[in-house]
Amino acid sequence: MKDRIALLGQPNSGKSTVYNALTGSRQHVGNWPGKTVEKNDGFYTYKDSRYTVTDLPGSYGLSGNSDEEIITVDFIRSGQADLVCILVDASQLERSMYMVAEFAALDKPAILLLNMMDVARSQKKEIDHKLLEQRLGIPVLPFTAAESKGYDELKALLAAELEHPHKLASVPALPEKRGASADTTQAESEAKYDWIRNMLEGVTHAESGHFTLSKRDQRLLSPVLGKFLCFGTVLVGFLVAMLICMPLMGAGSMIPQLLNKPIADLLNGWNVHPWLVSIFSIILPNTVYFCIAMAGFVFGVNLVFGYLEEIGFLARAAYQFDSLLSGLGLQGKAICPILMGFGCTIGGSCGTRVMDNWGQRMLTMAVVWAVPCASIWTIIPVISSMFFTPLQTMLVVLGILLYVVVLMTVVSKVFGRSLISQNARSGMIMELPPYHKPHWKHILKEAFLKAWDIFVRALRTVTLISLLFWAFSYSSTGNVADSLLYKVGTAIEPFTRIFGLGWRTFMGFVSSAFAKEAVLGVLNVAFVGEGTVLDATFRSVFNVATDNAVLGQAMTEIISKAEALAFMCACTFNIPCVMALSTTYRESHSLKWTARIAAFYVCGALLLSCVVYHIAALFM
Repeated sequence: MKDRIALLGQPNSGKSTVYNALTGSRQHVGNWPGKTVEKNDGFYTYKDSRYTVTDLPGSYGLSGNSDEEIITVDFIRSGQADLVCILVDASQLERSMYMVAEFAALDKPAILLLNMMDVARSQKKEIDHKLLEQRLGIPVLPFTAAESKGYDELKALLAAELEHPHKLASVPALPEKRGASADTTQAESEAKYDWIRNMLEGVTHAESGHFTLSKRDQRLLSPVLGKFLCFGTVLVGFLVAMLICMPLMGAGSMIPQLLNKPIADLLNGWNVHPWLVSIFSIILPNTVYFCIAMAGFVFGVNLVFGYLEEIGFLARAAYQFDSLLSGLGLQGKAICPILMGFGCTIGGSCGTRVMDNWGQRMLTMAVVWAVPCASIWTIIPVISSMFFTPLQTMLVVLGILLYVVVLMTVVSKVFGRSLISQNARSGMIMELPPYHKPHWKHILKEAFLKAWDIFVRALRTVTLISLLFWAFSYSSTGNVADSLLYKVGTAIEPFTRIFGLGWRTFMGFVSSAFAKEAVLGVLNVAFVGEGTVLDATFRSVFNVATDNAVLGQAMTEIISKAEALAFMCACTFNIPCVMALSTTYRESHSLKWTARIAAFYVCGALLLSCVVYHIAALFM
C-alpha cells in the first residue's frame, strides 16, 4: 500500500502547521542520518488506514548545495515518498511557485496546496485554482493551514492521489547545460520564471492600486525608531510570556513543598536508607517541578511568538536587525530569541523555532547561551556588593555586558562555519507578509503541543542530570565535608586555583551549572557551614533562606576580591542551567552539538576566570 507523504515548501510556507495538524503528538523528531538537519516523521489515520508523513527540510529551492536541499532532492528521487504535497503561499504566489518549477524536473507524483488563502482574500486577490490545476496537471487545493475545517478535504485528496497519483504535465524548458557557469545558472533561472509566468497568466486577479507603506510599517521599518519599537515589543512579549507561565510555575513549585515531608516521613518510617529517601523526597519532586517550569516557559513563549509571527511582526523585526546580525552569520529573525535570552535562556532557545533551518537554529541557541538570564542578575549584584563599592559594582555589571558582545562574536566564529556554510549566509528575502488577524485556536493548540512535548522529553534528561548532581552533593551526615563534591573539590583545588577558584567557589561554580538560583545557597553551605549542598541547590529555587550579611562577612574573611571577581565571571558565563541544557538538546535533537556547546562554555568560563583573576590580583 502506498502510504508515505512528503511535505515540501519554503520556510514559512505553513509546512510545520500542516504537519502538526495531521500528526498531532504522533511524531518522531531527530536528525537525518549523517546530517545535522532536523528530520520530522509522523503518522495519522484516515478511514482505518495509516499514513506516514515526512516534513522535508524547508528551503527556498532545490538546485543549490545546502544540506537541506540535498536531503530533500535525494529523498524525493529515492522514491521513499509515494506522494509529495507542495505548499505555496497563495498571497505571494509568483515567488512561492519557484519551488514548484524546480520540483517539476524530478518527475514525481504531487499535489499543490495553496496555503494562506485567508491572507490572499484579505489582499482582495482571487485565484482561479481550477485553471492552475488544468495547466499543471496535478490537483490544486485552496487551503488555510491554521484553520481546522479544511483537513478532512485534504486527507481525502491525499488518500485519492496515493491510489491514483498525478505528475506535473508541464516542465520548464531549461537550456542545455554547458558547465557550471554563471550564465548557465542565470539562463536556468530565467527559464523557470518564464514557466511560472505562463502557468500563472490569468490565474491571479487583484484589485489594482498604488502600493504605499502603512503608518505602522513606516514606524516599524524606520532605521532608528523601528529598532526601538521592535525591541520594546519583544520586551513586552517576554513580560506577557512570564505572566502566562507564572501560574504553571507556581503550581509546579507546590509539588516539592507538598511532597517532600510526607514522602520523607513515610520512607523513614519504613527504615529506608537515607540516600533513597533523599532521591524520592527531594530529587524526583523537584525534577517534576523543573520540567513543569520548562513546559510553562515553552507554552508562554510559543504563545507570544506564535501571535507575533501570525500577525506579521516577526518579519518586520527580522528586517530591522538582519544587517546587524549578519555579522554573526545569523538572520534578523534571531533578534527575538536573543532578546528573550535576557529573561530566560529556555525561552530564547525555544524561540529559535522561527529560524529557517537547523543550522541557523543551532547557532542561534549557542549565541543565546552567551546572554546572561534574569537569574544571573539576582546573584551578581549581591556578591559584588560584598566586596566592592556601588560604583565598582556598576563597573562589574558593565564589564559583563561588554563581554557578552565579545562572547557572542567568538561563539559565531567558532561554531558558525560548521553549522552554516558560507553560501547559506545570504540575506533573507525581504518581502514582508501583510498584517492579518491571528488564529487563536491554532496558536493555543501549537503552544500546548510544544509545551507537552518538552515536558515529556525533558523528564528523562533532567532526571538523569539531577541524579548525577545528587551523587556528587549527597552527604549522609549533612556535613558538606562528607560529600563527594567536597572531596573532589579539595582534591583538585591546586588545579582550580589556576583559574582563581578555591574549593568553596569551585563548588559554587559547579552548582551554577545546575541552577543559577542555587549559587547563594551553596556558597552559604560552603562558607558558613549551614545546611547541605543538596538542600541549597534543590530548595533555593522556591525557598531562599540565605543571610547575605553573614555570608558576605564569611566570604570577605576567606577569599580575596580577585577570587570573588573571577568567580562572578565564571558563574555568569558557565552553561546557563540544567533546564536550558535539556531544552537545547530537545530543540536541536543533537546530543553531539549540545555537548560541544556545553563544553565550550564550561572551558570558556574557566579560561575567563583565569584571566580575570590573575589580572585583578595585580591591582587588588
